[in-house]
Order: sequence, then C-alpha cells, then structure tokens
Amino acid sequence: MTVLETSALEEKLSALTTRVESLEKSAGNDHLALGVMSGNLDTTMAAFIIALGATAYDVQVDMFFTFWAIAALRDPKKAARKGFLDKMFGLMLPRGARALPLSKLQMAGVGPKMIRAVMQQRGVKSLEGLIKDAGELGVRIHICEMSMNVMGFKPEEMIDYPNLDYVGVATFIKLIGEAKQAFFL
Repeated sequence: MTVLETSALEEKLSALTTRVESLEKSAGNDHLALGVMSGNLDTTMAAFIIALGATAYDVQVDMFFTFWAIAALRDPKKAARKGFLDKMFGLMLPRGARALPLSKLQMAGVGPKMIRAVMQQRGVKSLEGLIKDAGELGVRIHICEMSMNVMGFKPEEMIDYPNLDYVGVATFIKLIGEAKQAFFL
C-alpha cells in the first residue's frame, strides 16, 4: 500500500469514527422517560408496568408525575397544613394509590374494587406493590412542582419513596432529550 493510499484510508477511518461517535451521542442513553398525567388506576398501573419492564432490560427510568397523577403518590396516613382552597382540592382528589378511580367502568365506585379483586385472584400485583418494586429497582419519580402548587399538594403528604424529588417541567424536557424513548400516559 502506498503512502497516498494509507493516508486516504486513515482519513476515511477518522471520518467514520467521528460519524459513529456523533450517532452514538444522538441515539440517547439506555433511558426511558415517562410522563404520567392521568389520575386513573389502570393508566397509573400501566406506567409502572412499563417502567418495571424497562428496568428488566437495564434501562434507567424516570417518571414525571403531573396534575391528576400526583394523587397516586399521596400517603393516606400523612397530613399537611393547608389553606381552605388546598383543603378542598385535597378532599375532592384521591388520597393515594388505593383510592384511584378506573378510567372506564367506574360503576359508582365499585369498579376499582372489582378490578383489584380480579387482579388479586389472578396473581397480578397491586399498584402499591408495583410502586414498591419500582423504588427498589431504582425507578426515579419526579413530581411537577407547578402542578403540586396548583393542586394544593405538599411534599410532607407524599409517599416515602427512595428516588423522589420535586422539579419543574424543564427537568422533564431535559430527561426526554437524554432518553432513548419517551411516553406520556
């Protein structure tokens, strides 16, 4: 091989290396960003099932809870001092995962109890169990600060969860940008 041919080959190799590095950077990490907005039992369960499925493939998962979905993360045993309007929101919204309604077949409040009974009969883990597993497997939960303020929620009434924080939407946008996949439920 001549010096000229070697030089041309080295240039092509360098260009290919630069291109591959660029593609690897833009491909995203083994990272999933889930936006959770619905305050329904079935939708929230689906979000946690997707999150846990991703962790089985060593994918880092970040869940961003906003508006109605935040109610699932309230601890029914905890209370916070609130003003009148915030107390009213608190009374109208579900107090924790166990109190979430179904998106369909609510049946005057009987629907969630029925679906939970069927799930238990068929060996399907409860939402509370899924949340616990997610915490143990490192799924990170980010609660939207603006939504918390609008809905009257306080940090002291949220569940104990190892990877939970309170962030603005800019953090979620950053997570989406870094993620290989992103979904909003």
